[in-house]
Amino acid sequence: MSIQDDVNYVKKELSGDEKVLESAFKLESLYKKYKFQLWGVIVVLILFFGGQAVISALHEAKLVKANEAFLTLQSDSDDSNALKVLQENNPALLELYTYAQAVKKEDIKALESLTSSTNSVIADASGYTAGVLKKKPVDSKLYKEMALFEEAYLSILAGDVKTAQNKLELIDERSSLSVIKEFLKHSTIKAN
Repeated sequence: MSIQDDVNYVKKELSGDEKVLESAFKLESLYKKYKFQLWGVIVVLILFFGGQAVISALHEAKLVKANEAFLTLQSDSDDSNALKVLQENNPALLELYTYAQAVKKEDIKALESLTSSTNSVIADASGYTAGVLKKKPVDSKLYKEMALFEEAYLSILAGDVKTAQNKLELIDERSSLSVIKEFLKHSTIKAN
């Protein structure tokens, strides 16, 4: 019986080896049949990931140039070369820089030109700041409560206490302006 077991064992091993060889032949025939498609996919993947790496490196280089130009402008605001580099590499950062400089210099024309910015935050902040500098009320999404407060204050200066009180009522009780709002509201009551 031991010889019979050995024979069965050898048969199993041979059939296992046959299956491995058969699989290898199938793989070889599949490779021969689809080798151009397989190599095409590999090349496309290499080009895709290589292209992504190149694009990422270029983007990073642009950001580094823009940051260096921004730092230069922080120390020397009249550096036209740094302004040009910042414009070419990061226009959004240039708008932010222009906004900061316009606020610092109280340049209403520059602020008004920034109101047409594609960046909604810069556009809204510029419009609000220009309105404050011109002492004219403006609508603002970012500074909604400050705009209401400003309108109320301007109404008080104009002698229109009722409009001022209506504007103050629109400021939320949870706002950081609520204490000042209440003070201003009480002062308008006394003014009546």
